[in-house]
Amino acid sequence: MQRLSAAVAKSVIRHDLILGHNSQIMQTLRPPCNVFINHRGVETKRNIASLLYDFLTLLDLRPFLDRKSMKPGDKLFDEINGAIYGCKVGVAVFSPRYCESWFCLQELALLMETKKKVIPIFCDVKPSQLHVVDEVTHSAGDLQRYRHALEEAKNTVGLSFCSSKGDWSKLLRDVSDAVVQNLPEAEEEKP
Repeated sequence: MQRLSAAVAKSVIRHDLILGHNSQIMQTLRPPCNVFINHRGVETKRNIASLLYDFLTLLDLRPFLDRKSMKPGDKLFDEINGAIYGCKVGVAVFSPRYCESWFCLQELALLMETKKKVIPIFCDVKPSQLHVVDEVTHSAGDLQRYRHALEEAKNTVGLSFCSSKGDWSKLLRDVSDAVVQNLPEAEEEKP
């Protein structure tokens, strides 16, 4: 086996420190994603999320979409959290039932807490319609994190889209243009 270069070795060590555990070397050698796609799978995985992933891939932007970026045997939270920590830009696809998903809210909170550039897409929903449901399954701290992240996203300039009347091609172009415009800014803001 060839020796790892110093840069790759540092990347492996940094990855382990960020996630706080040992991970497989092969996982850390994958090119990091530039764009994390946050979405409610039931509503958007087969249309906007998958189309956006494919479109961004064609532009060589290395997006992360759980169902397309992960393989059997991957640790769900390790992969998703690692992708969020490593990405430059997040795309949050808000849909009518988005806020019912603990996973969506958790990912959004992590994107916001790590100060990622987030591009909201309001698909078949208005920002004013998005509210975190106060469930007994969430701790008070988590509810506060989710509400804060959601408010921050709602107060970020985004794109609105109606799936029954909208032009899918235009949406993909608009989102990819926004990602491309935000990537250099995100690189400059890196500590």
